[in-house]
Amino acid sequence: MYLSIILVLTFFFVSTLIYGTYLTATAGKRELSQRMHTFTAKAGELEGNSGLKGKMRNLDWKTSFQEASKIFAAKEFTKKVEKELMKADLPLRGEEFVMMIILLMLGLGILLILVTQNILFGWFGAVIGFIIPRVMVKRAKTKRVQKFNLQIGDSLIVMANSMRAGFSFLQAMEMVSKEMPSPISDEYTRALREMNLGTPTEEALMNMTERIESDDLDLVITAVLIQRQVGGNLSEVLDGISHTIRERIRIKGEIKTLTAQGRISGMIVGILPIAIGVLLSFINPEYIGALFTNPLGWALLAAGAISQTIGIALIKKTVDIKV
Repeated sequence: MYLSIILVLTFFFVSTLIYGTYLTATAGKRELSQRMHTFTAKAGELEGNSGLKGKMRNLDWKTSFQEASKIFAAKEFTKKVEKELMKADLPLRGEEFVMMIILLMLGLGILLILVTQNILFGWFGAVIGFIIPRVMVKRAKTKRVQKFNLQIGDSLIVMANSMRAGFSFLQAMEMVSKEMPSPISDEYTRALREMNLGTPTEEALMNMTERIESDDLDLVITAVLIQRQVGGNLSEVLDGISHTIRERIRIKGEIKTLTAQGRISGMIVGILPIAIGVLLSFINPEYIGALFTNPLGWALLAAGAISQTIGIALIKKTVDIKV
């Protein structure tokens, strides 16, 4: 109990120290920013200056978070994280996401230590806090790619019909950006914006493939780049690719239906032992506590984790059919 109190007090002391250091270091900058806003504000804004100050106070925590996250700016791993966030279409910077993970790890770790009075559960909470945000980003990226793949066939038909009507390739892309829903309209709009700012068409299209990890999009971009080099009827090429993509989506749907039972079995195999362990920890903590206090229990946990991993990997290998 005393150890938990010491940990909590240490956490709050360090947090307060960091926040106080930040306020001291940026006092001049914040004062200058407020004075500049006073001189550059419009007439209507000057009348509501008191309300503005209230809003600025409410945003202090956000500014503090952004400033603290700059510790991780310009790091190599931060740039990789930012690329993943861009693929998932999450409006966060890499350093901000890293700071969120650190705060979540500390929060869950301390919370589980206070609830369970066991420091091992604190480490477990820190691991969960590290894994959850990464899983959420990966899930968001996967869902966005799946939605993009469902839209790409229709977008190719729109582009092919537009070019038959006399539009250029860029005008056909603009038609898709205006008529199609997100996320495909967002990606086409971004590619057109890059071209308008001077980026070569080939480079802008390749940048799109980096943002969207889709085999279907790679096929389309490869065909477009080849056509731009050797010539040919691009509308007919896009029609053929659209038919291929639609057939692939149909086959994937059939495979997903046939492998549904195996995927559910894998989920049950992975979740059931963890759920039983959590349930027993609440019903009879002493009974399951032996696994965490006895060397034999640690060995059994390790063997169980290895067996679970092997079983899940085999099931995934069985139901994961590439098309």
